[in-house]
Amino acid sequence: MNHIEANLKLITGRIHDACRRSGRSAEEVTLVAVSKTVNAEAIRTAFNLGLRHFGENRVQESTAKIEVLARERPAITWHMIGHLQTNKARQAATYFDIIESIDSVRLANLINGHLERKMPVLLQVNVAGEGTKSGFELGEIHRAVEEIGKLDKLEIKGLMTIAPLTGNPEEVRPVFRKLRELRDDLKLEQLSMGMTDDFEVAIEEGATIVRIGRAIFGERSISCE
Repeated sequence: MNHIEANLKLITGRIHDACRRSGRSAEEVTLVAVSKTVNAEAIRTAFNLGLRHFGENRVQESTAKIEVLARERPAITWHMIGHLQTNKARQAATYFDIIESIDSVRLANLINGHLERKMPVLLQVNVAGEGTKSGFELGEIHRAVEEIGKLDKLEIKGLMTIAPLTGNPEEVRPVFRKLRELRDDLKLEQLSMGMTDDFEVAIEEGATIVRIGRAIFGERSISCE
């Protein structure tokens, strides 16, 4: 597992450099280690190196790992970051600490109905309007915030987006900038944007959460972040 330690040092350094370039403190940025397809042993290694936030894309895969690692202290904060099917709402409400991928009012209502506690959530926005990605359209987000904001168990903390895949991170800078402007307009706190290939640009544009898997755990057979 030595590669995880080496990778984490590199990523931490790059986060600090991106924050320095943009006049921000690295304390403003939460690193979520994307652990899809990663086993509990590797997650525990990353935990022992200081990571406390882990992101999963699929409820079915993640529940066993969450149960195995439930005794770690301080407790791991589990982020649901993938598209969430409505029939998995109950499990997601039970196992996760924060859901970053609320992409419909219907899903928000279902999750709210399964909760017995307050849960922070982020609303996923399809900033680039890609047909293959989930999320609220730009023209829908203000009404969605208004409607979801009425639910008694959900606390809207911010916005999340997945930028288009590109070989040049500068090409997606406008996507990140647009989400930041939208977040500011809505007077929300969190901005979850930026992954392995573009997180530095995302930080420069105001990301408070970056979701990084491959650059920490290594290449995997299935893209997960």
